[in-house]
Amino acid sequence: MSNLRFLRTLLFGIGCVLMLAAVFVPASAQIVVKNEDVTFKFGIQGQLWADWTQDSSGTQGYQQNFYLRRARIIFAGDVGKNISFFFETDDPKLGITPKNLASGFIIQDALMEWKPSDHFQVDGGLFIIPFSRNGLQSTLSYMTLDVSPISTVTNSTTQSSALRDMGFQFKGFFANDRLQYRLGAFDGERDANGHNSLRTAGYLQYDFFDREKGYLFTGTGLGKLKILAVDAGVDKQGSYRGYSANAAAAIPINKGDEVAGQFQYIHYDGRTKFTAIPDQNDFLLEAAYYVHQAKIQPFLKYETQAFVAAANASKDINRFGLGATYYIRGQNLKWTCQYLRAIPQNGSPLKSANEFTVQLQLMYF
Repeated sequence: MSNLRFLRTLLFGIGCVLMLAAVFVPASAQIVVKNEDVTFKFGIQGQLWADWTQDSSGTQGYQQNFYLRRARIIFAGDVGKNISFFFETDDPKLGITPKNLASGFIIQDALMEWKPSDHFQVDGGLFIIPFSRNGLQSTLSYMTLDVSPISTVTNSTTQSSALRDMGFQFKGFFANDRLQYRLGAFDGERDANGHNSLRTAGYLQYDFFDREKGYLFTGTGLGKLKILAVDAGVDKQGSYRGYSANAAAAIPINKGDEVAGQFQYIHYDGRTKFTAIPDQNDFLLEAAYYVHQAKIQPFLKYETQAFVAAANASKDINRFGLGATYYIRGQNLKWTCQYLRAIPQNGSPLKSANEFTVQLQLMYF
């Protein structure tokens, strides 16, 4: 079945679900279908981008694009007391140069979870590698525009799909649900016969205030949450090693405002396993302030990639960004504008380049 035909079939099924929901479920803020001990929820996410990206070499002209950064259909629910699922599709970067409006439809997440206790739970399927908080943040609530490039360094080399991979994960919560662990084994990069070692990853986080027990973490809570978390992660396959550490905060102040920020450090070393990932130390710093009366959140960001070997020094790069988000209806409908400047270091043949992006997000879940 072609991607287009599959999408039409899926949309028809969604229409049937919505009609059933309209008939059998009272009006509420969430479309929910219930049958005895089974609960089924439906949602959508769309992010339309207008983007102007300057070439870092040659004429330094601007590539101009209108495209759907994310176009997602979301299903989630519970099957009995201790079993849940999360399923999400996407057609990422639909329409970006070179323009193609007829391909790219994928399954983004297909996660099943068994929860016999708070201390021990089992996840299986296609889901995000538990390595860094920025990688595990919801795309709905970033403090800035999008996920940081320092969080996606290994994505193609490890044959991941948007930081996701097939595998199993154990997780649980201790210390009054403040301390959580995630430990998983995944496909990672496979050789022709699939005989090579699996990819393993682990993540440990402590929440000082609000507990974060979901699949994904919040970036900004818009003054409705009180988050202060510290975490660390490890990622390995063969001789490759990755290490992360993060501190994140979203603190409500002034009767509805919020001050938020995060600092993330990641060390990658592909060694002999992934030579395309040179030994490097990468940093991300983000800060934002939400003004609840104006529904505006200005933000700043700084990123750097610093390579260890002198032979790779010309690959070092710094990125500075600033912008603001206007929340028409919280995360359900918002505009985000961001300016980003990438500055190569240490005699790089590349030139400094600018990027300006406007995003419209529509979300319901």
